[in-house]
Amino acid sequence: MAAIARVSRKALTSFSSSAHPSAFHRTFAAEAAKAAAITPSPDRIKWDYRGQRRIIPLGQWLPKIAVDAYVAPNVVLAGQVTVCDGASVWPGSVLRGDLNKITVGFCSNVQERCVLHAAWSSPTGLPAETSIERFVTIGAYSLLRSCTIEPECIIGQHSILMEGSLVETHAILEAGSVVPPGRRIPTGELWAGNPARFVRTLTHEETLEIPKLAVAINDLSKEYFQEFLPYSTVYLEVEKFKKSLGISI
Repeated sequence: MAAIARVSRKALTSFSSSAHPSAFHRTFAAEAAKAAAITPSPDRIKWDYRGQRRIIPLGQWLPKIAVDAYVAPNVVLAGQVTVCDGASVWPGSVLRGDLNKITVGFCSNVQERCVLHAAWSSPTGLPAETSIERFVTIGAYSLLRSCTIEPECIIGQHSILMEGSLVETHAILEAGSVVPPGRRIPTGELWAGNPARFVRTLTHEETLEIPKLAVAINDLSKEYFQEFLPYSTVYLEVEKFKKSLGISI
């Protein structure tokens, strides 16, 4: 449209300087031929406006998703991200593995609108990657950066874990907790607050409930996962095959 507008303006300018109608037609044809001769550069980026990209490779790094892991359609996985067997990443979450590795372990879940990132290095000297081990529940709207969460932990909603923080096994963070850089949450304890402080020791029954919550969320994710499996629409292929054989449907 912009090219046509430029052609029209040039043609009208030429016509105003010429009184004969044939001069106008010759000028318009010449300008239109020039516009048609312009071809876009082969190096021009062709943008894809069809929707959000879920998998974003960065250089040699490509996010890895296990066969039975559930990753919602509007989740963004970039770079060095690994989602292990039975894990689930729920709608709106962003996992940025552009600086270091991010791992979501077996049967762990990252709930809605969480942000996971990793720094180049950790002030504690521990690995700067973000590591979530097995049977871990990450509450919605949480922010995790270069932290390590050992097996069977619960991170409450809206929690923030900073660089180098460590949550040991069978620990629970209440909603809204903020773990400063390098802080360690000991095993079998409940912490809360900003900054996070010790509240009490968990009972044996409470520690047994931690993996049960992760398994329950995993079972729920299977209902979502089935909507994206090939057999959900296999009836279309069956109908197509029957038509090719002349069998009435």
